[in-house]
Amino acid sequence: MSKKVNRREFLKVWAATGVALSMAPEVIFAGEAKPLQLLNPPDGTGNPFLQLLWKRKSSREFSSEPLPMKVLSNLLWAAFGINRPDGKRTAPTASNRQEIDVYATTANGLYLYEAKTNRLNPILAEDIRGMTSSRQSFAKDVPVNLIFVADYSKMGKVPNEMKGIYSAAAAGFISQNVYLYCASANLACVVRGLVPRDKLAPEMGLRSNQRIILGQTVGIPQK
Repeated sequence: MSKKVNRREFLKVWAATGVALSMAPEVIFAGEAKPLQLLNPPDGTGNPFLQLLWKRKSSREFSSEPLPMKVLSNLLWAAFGINRPDGKRTAPTASNRQEIDVYATTANGLYLYEAKTNRLNPILAEDIRGMTSSRQSFAKDVPVNLIFVADYSKMGKVPNEMKGIYSAAAAGFISQNVYLYCASANLACVVRGLVPRDKLAPEMGLRSNQRIILGQTVGIPQK
């Protein structure tokens, strides 16, 4: 027989018994909220953004065909470009510190995206695409591997234990922008956490207060 009880008191007593909650008797908690059945997911009809969410996916099969300059330009702007006169960006960062640097590895070398001038500045005239992954062989032949690097020197007095959290969240926002742009442009992409950071950082010339957060591979889908 069901009985109304206080949730907090019930959990306290049940935890003290050491018995799994799945074996608890049927109870009804006083003031218990009932599940709220949501509507079916929208089909995206008439809403371009929802259509992009239906198309967003990870892919690991790429053509080696280079990206057209217009596509590469739009990709980097969507990732972390300037979208307002005050210099704020397409992806948020804590207190607008803009601590994420977006690097791009191509067949021609390593570049750093500079949002203010909307250009890629050369860092290394060497093809290091293969060094951006130790296990995923497709990375060495794709048009572009993006590397998201946190510059802790831009984060001011943020406690050290929070710098990693804030910068990881920012890199996540940027990588999702890339995913949505790729969905809109019919490109293939995949975000990658398996980046050989210790080997790659020296090749990129990173300082001790810079940290590689994520990689993201972008290209034309393999036909």
